[in-house]
Formats: sequence, structure tokens, C-alpha cells
Amino acid sequence: MIELRHDRLVISLPEVHNRAEMRIDFQRTLRIPDDDREYPLPAGLGRFPICHVDDFATRVPRQWIEHGGVMLPMYQSEALWLNFGGDYPFAVKVAAGKINAVTGEGWGGDGLHRDPQDYMAVPEQPWLDGYCVEKGIIRQFVAMPLGSGYSAEEQITGEAEYGGLQIEVFPMKREAYERMRSRSAVLARSVFAADMALHVSGAGYDMGLAPGGRMRQEIYDDPYRLEDWDTRHRARCFVHIANSMTWRAITGGAPPTVPPTAKEYQSAGIPWFDYYSEGSKALDGSGILEKLKSVAHLGKEKGDVPLPDNESVEVDEVVVLRKGLKKGQVREGVF
Repeated sequence: MIELRHDRLVISLPEVHNRAEMRIDFQRTLRIPDDDREYPLPAGLGRFPICHVDDFATRVPRQWIEHGGVMLPMYQSEALWLNFGGDYPFAVKVAAGKINAVTGEGWGGDGLHRDPQDYMAVPEQPWLDGYCVEKGIIRQFVAMPLGSGYSAEEQITGEAEYGGLQIEVFPMKREAYERMRSRSAVLARSVFAADMALHVSGAGYDMGLAPGGRMRQEIYDDPYRLEDWDTRHRARCFVHIANSMTWRAITGGAPPTVPPTAKEYQSAGIPWFDYYSEGSKALDGSGILEKLKSVAHLGKEKGDVPLPDNESVEVDEVVVLRKGLKKGQVREGVF
């Protein structure tokens, strides 16, 4: 079962285990510069507001009703990352426009696969910021209008059919969980706060996720056995992405404020982050995703300027999380 609680997806499968619960929230953040330099993780700027699609059934496109799920608003000037919470192990598949964010392959058949691994093991994987293009490098999830040609979906399939995010999770089997204790604790990345006529045909509603700037982030190899995952039980959700004006028209509410540019972020002294998981092995990047053209690169080819605020910045304050610590060890910090 999936519930929406306080702008967060809460997945629980008590039929598997009374502790089988995980949480996913969608964090707003700035677009890092799309300049082929590698940046650390930017801070979260608060959760995106999320609504049930069914609550606005008369105002959203028919295909949104067919897919069900939830919806959130994004400005073209911002990016998104997924924050995973909970201590019960889950295997999590994430796709954007039905393109797997880890492998670059289509949504494909049911279940989980290891060659290549098409999912992430949570809580070992605390978050996901984008497409896994190289070992230790992702390209940030950034919002672009579906149909403009920038999304990974359009670059790979040539079609602008789905947009949004697709999430599917599988819990660890009861017997596997009881055989081993939860292997790690999830860390919280610092979070900093910061009416019109509708045409139900759906034209102009959807946003897709395109590859943005390069960020240092490892997608970890699954430390468990494939047979430890309970593929008989699952939960899945379609997350629709609306542009900010569409969100106002559908819900009557205002979207969040426009996020800062990278230059404004740096000038404000907000730190960046690096995360280390001792003993964890990073997956190789996807050859399919590595070939994607970033928004800035594709924009140059099109003679377009999709990123008006894309100046490079010098990163001078990086908070290092978990380096040198064993699994479960508490970081003391400064008193």
C-alpha cells in the first residue's frame, strides 16, 4: 500500500513484515551548472508539494487519470532528487519517462535484474539525484517540457509519451530480514528552507526529466542476494510532473518559490555535500545514459538557450558525510 502523508510517499507491506515500511520524498534543489565540471551534492530546499491526481480528476489530462498516482510542480529552473527513508530493506526501481535511471533501458518486464542491476538497495542507497552515466557520476534530474526533445525519454525512444517519474519497490523477504539485521542507517541530507481555462487534451501539461549537470554520486551495488527480495509483493506509483503555471491552474494553489541559481546558492554560503559509504561498491555507469546529451549541449545544437542562468561556480564549502565511519557508527561532529 502507498499513502501520501505530508508530501511524502509512505509504502508499507505489513503482509510481508510488520516493519516493512519505507518513505520517499521529493526534494527541490538548484540546477547545478551544466558545464561538464563535476559538482558535489547541493542541499535540499524542501519537499515538493504533492497531490493525488484523483483529487483533480476533472482538471487533469485523461492519461494522468489512467496512470493514477500523484503529481508535483516543477519550474524549468530547478532540479529534483529523491530521498529514501526507513530501515527495512527495499529494492527500488526508478524510471523517468519509463527509462530506467540506473541502466538507461526501457521499463521492461517485471521483477529485478542484476546483469545489469536495474534497481537500488535501500537504505544502503540514501538518495538519487539523477541518471547514472558513469561510475560515481550522475547527471542531475532537471525539468524540461515534454515534447521539446530534451528529456532522456525523447532522446532514447524518439517519443514524448510518458514523462514524469515511475517508481516500483520490492521488500526484502521476511525470512531474509530476520536472518540478518538491518545493515545500515539512512542519513538525512541537510535541508534548507527556502486561474485559467484548461484544455483537457493534455497539451503542454507534462514535464519530462532531462540530464543536467554532472554530479558526484555513487549508485551502490546490491549487497544482498537477488533471492532475498520478495518479488511477489510490490508497490508502484506514477509521479506526474506539471509545470508551475499548470499546477496553479489545476490546484488553485501557488507552486513553491523559484529556487536560487547556483551563483546565488554559492553567494548565500549554503554548503555542498559529499557522501561516503565505507565498504560499498559503486555500479558502473550506463553506456546508454552516458550517450545522452545534456540540456546545455542539446540546446547549443538547437540554437536554443534553455538555461539562461548556467554560470560555473567555484565550490568552497563541502560537508563530508560518513567518511571513515563504520556502518551504524555515529558521527560526533563539533561541540
